[in-house]
Amino acid sequence: MWPVLWTALRTYAPYVTFPVAFVVGAVGYHLEWFLRGDPPPPPAEEEKSISERREDRKLQEIAGKDLTEVVSLKDKLEFAPRAVLNRNRAEKS
Repeated sequence: MWPVLWTALRTYAPYVTFPVAFVVGAVGYHLEWFLRGDPPPPPAEEEKSISERREDRKLQEIAGKDLTEVVSLKDKLEFAPRAVLNRNRAEKS
């Protein structure tokens, strides 16, 4: 009789354990939510992260600039460092 019982338990274990695990998880989730209480208030201005403060500072820096004025590529002297492109070339005279 015991071997038949163990075989049946082994065969139907997934059908029994999934609902039990689901119920235990749902109860635990709601219990934790109840014990934790209300969510904390949003952070104040002083509690911003470093990246958020940097982004705000960068936005304030470019607020007064005219972004349509850019340096022309013809006005730039070099596109890449001399050490990379002119390494094996003789210097221009």
